[in-house]
Amino acid sequence: MAGMFLAEPQPTPADLQFSVLRVPVRVSAWFWVAAALLGWNVCQALAGSDQRELLRYLVAWVVVVFVSLLVHELGHALAYRWFGQSAHVVLYHFGGLAIPDAWGQRGARRPLERLLVSAAGPLAQLMLAALVVVGLAAAGFRVPLPLPGLGDALGLSEGQPLPSRLAFAVVWFLLQVNIFWPLINLLPVPPLDGGQIAREALLAVGIDDAPRIAGLLGAVTGGLVAFWAYSNGEPYLGIMFAMLAVSCWQNLPGNTPWRRWN
Repeated sequence: MAGMFLAEPQPTPADLQFSVLRVPVRVSAWFWVAAALLGWNVCQALAGSDQRELLRYLVAWVVVVFVSLLVHELGHALAYRWFGQSAHVVLYHFGGLAIPDAWGQRGARRPLERLLVSAAGPLAQLMLAALVVVGLAAAGFRVPLPLPGLGDALGLSEGQPLPSRLAFAVVWFLLQVNIFWPLINLLPVPPLDGGQIAREALLAVGIDDAPRIAGLLGAVTGGLVAFWAYSNGEPYLGIMFAMLAVSCWQNLPGNTPWRRWN
């Protein structure tokens, strides 16, 4: 079951292909559909009964998700390059993949190097969120931080409001996606980046059974997150982490080798 999160989708004529910072990028046609479905409820809540507004919010949401996931995967790809290995990026209906192409003279071979590759994606997103916050605050705008108490403590709730409802929605989408999503991705649940980081940290300190321990930690953590999500009206998150927990449990006997594609 873990393979469904890691398998690169087959190319189709409808895919969008380009390069960023000399990293080849392919966007599956299904990525746009999945992104729109993921944001449908929140955009509908913002638009109410205005269908034109709903379309505008949906377009804004899809663009934000596209940019955010691209930044995430470029973080991984550029970290691979730093360690002498080229990589390409694929955005598809399950999110994104940074896939290594060929080994250089070095490559991310040691646990600490692989840990840094896994951490680079979430950190790139958090840096994007920080840039948005700093830029808005410097321009004198009120920052709609998704954590209101923290926003008040940092003085980000002061300043002039954003110029339009659409501008507010774009900023809110950016901060939601680039704060909460990387934090969720850092949970110690393979094959999420946090699960890979946990395994490589255990290997770095000399624990031979690190993959099995990381898998057990992932099964427990995934189960707890799934329970919390179902209990708090987050069925999508609950289904995802329930699937991840089951996958971790099923892979415990296999001692799966290192593979960081998300």
